Amino acid sequence: MMVLFYMFLFLFLLLAAVLCLVILVQEAKSLGLGASFGGDTGDSLFGTSTAEVLKRFTAYLAGIFLISCLVLSLWGSSLSRQKAARLSNVETENVQ
Repeated sequence: MMVLFYMFLFLFLLLAAVLCLVILVQEAKSLGLGASFGGDTGDSLFGTSTAEVLKRFTAYLAGIFLISCLVLSLWGSSLSRQKAARLSNVETENVQ
């Protein structure tokens, strides 16, 4: 169970890095960091509707990120409670 938790945590961190990268690549209204990759407003990597594709992709990634935050939070608290219960059982057995 712990291996699965840590694999999910690794995927979560990878998702966070990809989300940061996608956000930074987008063109801002003032041609922020998106223009620093050599393109002007007419040039785009994926065609003329790149802004819409990146916005939609960012929205999906953000939704997945929020859901995985909730899942990891609940899963981590559950693992913490299980560990505390095991420790209290070991302490009561040692006292008796």
